[in-house]
Amino acid sequence: MSGPNNPYNASFGGQMSASASFGAAPATSGASPIKDTTTANFAKDVIEESRNQPVLVDFWAPWCGPCKQLTPVLEKVVTEAQGRVKLVKMNIDDHPSIAGQLGIQSIPAVIAFVNGRPADGFMGAVPESQVRQFIDRLGGPAGGVDDQAAEIAAVLEEASGLLAAGDVNGAAELFGAVLQADPENAKALAGMAECMIAAGQSQRAREALTDLPETLANDAGIQAVVKKLDQIEEACKLGDPVAIEHELATNPDNHEQRVKLAKIRNVEGKRDEAAEHLLLIMRRDRSFDDDGARRQLLEFFDVWGPKDPATIAARRKLSSILFS
Repeated sequence: MSGPNNPYNASFGGQMSASASFGAAPATSGASPIKDTTTANFAKDVIEESRNQPVLVDFWAPWCGPCKQLTPVLEKVVTEAQGRVKLVKMNIDDHPSIAGQLGIQSIPAVIAFVNGRPADGFMGAVPESQVRQFIDRLGGPAGGVDDQAAEIAAVLEEASGLLAAGDVNGAAELFGAVLQADPENAKALAGMAECMIAAGQSQRAREALTDLPETLANDAGIQAVVKKLDQIEEACKLGDPVAIEHELATNPDNHEQRVKLAKIRNVEGKRDEAAEHLLLIMRRDRSFDDDGARRQLLEFFDVWGPKDPATIAARRKLSSILFS
């Protein structure tokens, strides 16, 4: 992954910039920006409070080693943010329902709520620098960061935007530039694999993510791409989507076929449509396959990521079904 044989070699140069604008930080008060919450108080502590400033929810458990690494970092950075965000901690052993309903399947997991809704998030014990960047995106920057790290972050942001817009070659150039400067940058590696998938080179993407160092292999972003590759391989075996649609036209309650169609639409990139099929099953029959539609939707969330528009939209609808 390093040195002159790096297959993603590219050079920094040209226009590689990104910009963002932030609103004014909220005024600080004497109240602590950190607290614990319960299932009963979640609406007040998180949903209502997030209408005043962003609220980070730290889903953790006493037995979770990475949680013990992340929580002190979160508390430190949130305290230093001086009221730009708040931190609410939820012990999932004592209060499992909210985490389960929101699709939290591994911890530590941090979900940011803004204006009463999930807006962003991350999983795993990420470094302090990434926590600061995350909070800066939500509440505005508090100070400068290292120039190279800032440039890399900007390039990654731009590359992700290009990929989302369908400019696979442009995105691959930028991800490759980052990998030349930082050969073990997990986000760039995952992004490059996504470019390969978008270009119809799933096998090459699989090879690029094989035999990685443990720290990279365990990265949440890279694991999401691996799951995406698994979903692509599975969807290829599910049959003709036209025939499945015909079956559903005559028998709308054939939930097994509807799940298959959702999986196919997912790998076609039609995420909203895939989610709607699963949400429809949930509305009609929560007992189907032991709540299998919800479990499948949560697997989609793992791959799409917490801040993907499709995840955010589907999670809101899921919440409406669960909490109605």
